[in-house]
Order: sequence, then structure tokens, then C-alpha cells
Amino acid sequence: MRIKRGNVARKRRNKVLKIASGFRGTHSKLFRVANQQVMKALRYGYIGRKRKKREFRSLWITRINAASRLNGVKYSQLIHGLKTSNIAINRKMLAQIAVVDSHSFKEIVNICVK
Repeated sequence: MRIKRGNVARKRRNKVLKIASGFRGTHSKLFRVANQQVMKALRYGYIGRKRKKREFRSLWITRINAASRLNGVKYSQLIHGLKTSNIAINRKMLAQIAVVDSHSFKEIVNICVK
């Protein structure tokens, strides 16, 4: 007597097809192709979550550098000044201050670089 797996296989296939529901054409209709695309999409999603952190940090550094150069200081000098002045502010907040409130950013630069 053979084992037919019953509804287990159907549930597994439906789970994959549900994940692939937004994909175009065959990629969302046929299980074999959809399964490959779902595995690929999940892999890219995992990689993207790691990459997002790098890209945002790079963006913050670029913004801080641009704002600090408007105040006559290089990025590296500003970060060194923050460390020596014992000002604990992360790059995300520093970039936000640089974009939203340039007067406060200028004060921070003046405190750090004496």
C-alpha cells in the first residue's frame, strides 16, 4: 500500500503559492516555479535586511559630512570632537538634527571643535 500524504502536500503547496501571490505570471501560478521564486525572494529579503542597515548608516554619514562642511569642519574631525567632548549622540540623531535644525547642529559643532 502506498502513502499518499493526504492534505499535507496540498497545505505545503498552498502555503508557497500564498507567499508567491503577488508575483507575475507563472511565478505565482505553478508550484514548481513559484517555489523557486519564493526561495529566491526570501533569500533576497534576508540579504536586504542586512544591507538596509549599511545603506542607512552611509546616508547618515553623508548628511553629517555635508552639514559639518557647511560649518567648516570635516566629518572625521566632528566625530573625533564628539568623542573627546564625551557627547554620546549616534549618527542617526546627528543626521536628523543636521537636516531639521541646522542652528542646533552648528552649536554642536562649536562645542566639539574648539
